Amino acid sequence: MDAPLPDLSNLHPVGGKRSSKRDRILNLFLRQEGHLSADDLFDLVRRVDPGIGRATVYRTLQWMVEAGIARKVDFGEGRSRFEPAYRHPRHFHLICTKCHQSSEFLSSDVESLMEEVAASRGFTAAQAVVQIYGTCDDCRTGHKSPPVDGATTKLVFARDALRMAIATERSGLEFYTRAATLAGDSRGRSMFKRLAEEEGHHLSQLEQRYRDLAAKDPHLETRPTFLFFKGAANGLFDAGAERLRHGVNDEQALLIGIKCERGSHQFFKRYGERFEESEGRQVFLEFADEERAHLNLLMKEYRSLRQRQGRRRTRKGVGAAKLTH
Repeated sequence: MDAPLPDLSNLHPVGGKRSSKRDRILNLFLRQEGHLSADDLFDLVRRVDPGIGRATVYRTLQWMVEAGIARKVDFGEGRSRFEPAYRHPRHFHLICTKCHQSSEFLSSDVESLMEEVAASRGFTAAQAVVQIYGTCDDCRTGHKSPPVDGATTKLVFARDALRMAIATERSGLEFYTRAATLAGDSRGRSMFKRLAEEEGHHLSQLEQRYRDLAAKDPHLETRPTFLFFKGAANGLFDAGAERLRHGVNDEQALLIGIKCERGSHQFFKRYGERFEESEGRQVFLEFADEERAHLNLLMKEYRSLRQRQGRRRTRKGVGAAKLTH
């Protein structure tokens, strides 16, 4: 069954009017997977509506690029190709100069660097293209990789999303287990233990989900990585767990946990919202919601701890005043 398309009825060229032909081309383009040349799209359009001319298809493609609906890429074949950009987050390409096949990857580190460079120059980026040319593994070794289609791509995305969620859950389990052993405050210790139990439970669920996913494709474990997030490779709580090794008080442990949960929530929410509907997107957004709930709990406990500390200081001050009289 075809996935529902976005409502793009309000889009039209600047100074132009709505066009049924343009809408037909747009809807057909958004249903395609992979990278189409202008001629590829024209051939598809002609099968649906022979009355649409080549020039109309070319003009519509140019409009889609300018409107941010499509991305224009060059794989060194002597002609441009186009891919949907709506709900397909900005990603990058490895392009083989021998077979002209491309593979995609997404990297938050590359994105952050580009954003940092643009901001430092006061530059507002409209579109960014990163293409790495070279020789693919198949051409270099003569080995033939298993075929990849749209369904496989979605499985790889879900696999990478689950890997990051599992790594983060494992690092969270270590963080809260360690925090519980360090906590001097009984309420804080109880909360850390509760969060450690939740992390362990969620981890088991994610690992089972991963096994179920791997059963759908015998080659899934060996397929190239799509999502490259160095900061999440070891789990987003890894740095926080390391800080606990050096010894912290209850307040510091809570602040570290708050920072980790906030960063994890923002990370998974940011990328989850940028993807089209898929299992990978679902993993990201579910995890973002869980991290948000934990963040709220930690912040509530932090405020409560500060209040308890304030009351204890007040009682000590009153007691000291009585002793001086």
